[in-house]
Amino acid sequence: MRRRSFIAGLGSASVALPIIAQAQQSERTRRIGVLMTLASDDKRGQTFISAFVERLQQLGWTNGGNAQIDIRWGGGDADRIRRYATELVALAPDAILTVGAVGLAPLLQVTRSVPIVFVVVPNPVSAGFVESLGHPGGNATGFLMFEYALSGLISYGPDFADQYRQAARYIDRVLKGEAPADLPVQAPSKYAVAINLGTAKALGLAVPPALLARADEVIE
Repeated sequence: MRRRSFIAGLGSASVALPIIAQAQQSERTRRIGVLMTLASDDKRGQTFISAFVERLQQLGWTNGGNAQIDIRWGGGDADRIRRYATELVALAPDAILTVGAVGLAPLLQVTRSVPIVFVVVPNPVSAGFVESLGHPGGNATGFLMFEYALSGLISYGPDFADQYRQAARYIDRVLKGEAPADLPVQAPSKYAVAINLGTAKALGLAVPPALLARADEVIE
């Protein structure tokens, strides 16, 4: 009877161990690196980071709690950005958020394994950052800067803060086990329309009142 009880106990333990290990894995603090190309005192950058952190918290990741967010501010200095890229990767993060080609390129030179989510990258396929928009194929995915077809007199600008919020959603999916290679690169989900009346006048163009009424911004 004792032998049977001992064997039964071993069987129960073998079932319980993977469950315990899985629980411990899910409870550990996840490290998220952020490589910003703006300066730390740039108001736009602070707005973007606030949007990102707020959305992460809504998704269940609290900085200082179950998540540790390490932010580096490049301040437009290419050498500093490259140095910070190496520094962030050395911290062995679970995922990294970065901005633009100037932030993404040095990160991909340092690592091809750490998951990277990017925002505001003009053409990641042509630059060789991803294999295709639908199937990135590597360790990076994210959000395009804008559609090249949208240009000229009418300027369509993406809501960059929204891209950071969307990036938080992608980071969440990566932290839960999805691979960047399987997450398609997406275009901005929101655009703003600005009309430059000075340019229109210089070109001898008349802007229809209906179009002016739809504009988010009119530049005199």
